Amino acid sequence: MSILHHYIIRLLPPLSFSFPSDKPSISWHIQPVTPATMKHNALLNSLFAVLTLAFSFAQEKDSKPKELISGEVFPHFKPVKNWFLTGSTIAVKDKSEFTCSGDGIILVNGEKKVRAPYLITAQEYQDVEVHFEFMIPKKSNSGIYIMGRYEIQILDSFGKEKFGFGDLGGLYQRYDNSRKPKPPGFEGVSPKKNAAKAPGEWQTIDIVFRAPRFDADGKKTDNARFIKVAVNGETVHENQEAKGPTRSHPLKGEAAKGPIAIQGDHGPIAIRSFKVKPVDLSNL
Repeated sequence: MSILHHYIIRLLPPLSFSFPSDKPSISWHIQPVTPATMKHNALLNSLFAVLTLAFSFAQEKDSKPKELISGEVFPHFKPVKNWFLTGSTIAVKDKSEFTCSGDGIILVNGEKKVRAPYLITAQEYQDVEVHFEFMIPKKSNSGIYIMGRYEIQILDSFGKEKFGFGDLGGLYQRYDNSRKPKPPGFEGVSPKKNAAKAPGEWQTIDIVFRAPRFDADGKKTDNARFIKVAVNGETVHENQEAKGPTRSHPLKGEAAKGPIAIQGDHGPIAIRSFKVKPVDLSNL
């Protein structure tokens, strides 16, 4: 028996067993309400409240990632135009194009570059883990915006020896025209390495993200942080701060929670897996 079970049993009112006939019965001793019993009951109620809260936190922490590219797919996202489902996606050699065919649940924003809007999750998140599987054709460009504000760049960066924040896995720069005479772009962070695969191959991005924190008055007390970002299994960022929203962020300002957005208007992208798991990184 655990210590927790022991104390719960100690707090329960006593049971009495009586056998007035050939049928045994169990009855409760009802005690008069006294200051002592009131204290006893308050302690019992507090204990159960703590247990219920702990159980709910444990459920959330241990919950499995939710796959958004499943079922009918589109209910997992805000209403969107030009994105569609297909069964097969093949990158056209030496072109920034796809050939799509058949029925399936690969989510695509177009066979060629189109003005597709951002694909935005219906659910909002705070601290979160993301697993993202995608394909892009040659010279294509997209991005994954955590909370709709902080972009990890998606680009055909295959084979580049020199790479920067604008390449695959980079934390894209912030942008402010009012910084003149300073350059309007600032605080972009290059990935530690170029882990890009060739266009037309399926690739992965894995993100562990800690949301910004705010006090009761709405003042930011902690910047957003990418605890870890991996591209195709290679770590490209660790404990990287994002001091503010990056360029072209679809949502204004900063907030405690937000959706995840995929850029759709810079080039074709196909998505076959998009797993999201809320976590609690308050201790980091």
